[in-house]
Amino acid sequence: MSSLDEVRRELVNLHAELPRNGLVAWTSGNVSARIPGEDLVAIKPSGIGYDELSAERMVVVDLQGNVVEGDLAPSSDTATHLYIYRALERVGGVVHTHSPYATAWAACNMAIPCVLTAMADEFGGEIPVGPFARIGGEEIGIGVVETLREHRSPAVLMRNHGVFTIGGSARAAVKAAIMCEDVARTVMLARSLGEPLPLDQADIDALYDRYQNVYGQRPADAVTSRRPQ
Repeated sequence: MSSLDEVRRELVNLHAELPRNGLVAWTSGNVSARIPGEDLVAIKPSGIGYDELSAERMVVVDLQGNVVEGDLAPSSDTATHLYIYRALERVGGVVHTHSPYATAWAACNMAIPCVLTAMADEFGGEIPVGPFARIGGEEIGIGVVETLREHRSPAVLMRNHGVFTIGGSARAAVKAAIMCEDVARTVMLARSLGEPLPLDQADIDALYDRYQNVYGQRPADAVTSRRPQ
């Protein structure tokens, strides 16, 4: 199976995570993935329901937006995704959702403050707000890139719109979108009880470093090298 076929199949599974985790309604939202070794991106077709998606229906475009493979029109957010890929070579996946709690923060033009260890772990600080921009062109992508250049966060709340997340892979970007909604909900609940306590920057930095570099399974040779002799 080619890299393109593998990416398209993975995108079907990753798209299923959006409604499963309550991040989208109807046909809104999308996931895209860069094709390894190619200047190509696979993305959800526009206006197609999540239960109608298949690997064959995923649209493949070049970085200028020309359709390379697929019979359907690509997502209306394609220009946004492609601007991000062109500007940030490290990005391998992009996700857009209108998840309700995170979008509520975006509607109020409010960043989500870093008051949870889970936020320090995944986002390295607050989840920032990006500027308002109309849908359909590169303007949203420009706002995403300009905002995230100054942050460790893989998520941004675009004012009056919704959430965009990036990652080294499409899977990482989906994870960030799920985590963004989770902490948006928790911090909103905390605010209903009182004023959440912000984490100190030194603690944020330490938590972020541990999660990014120590947490989880490491390569076998790295594990072996840490064992007492």
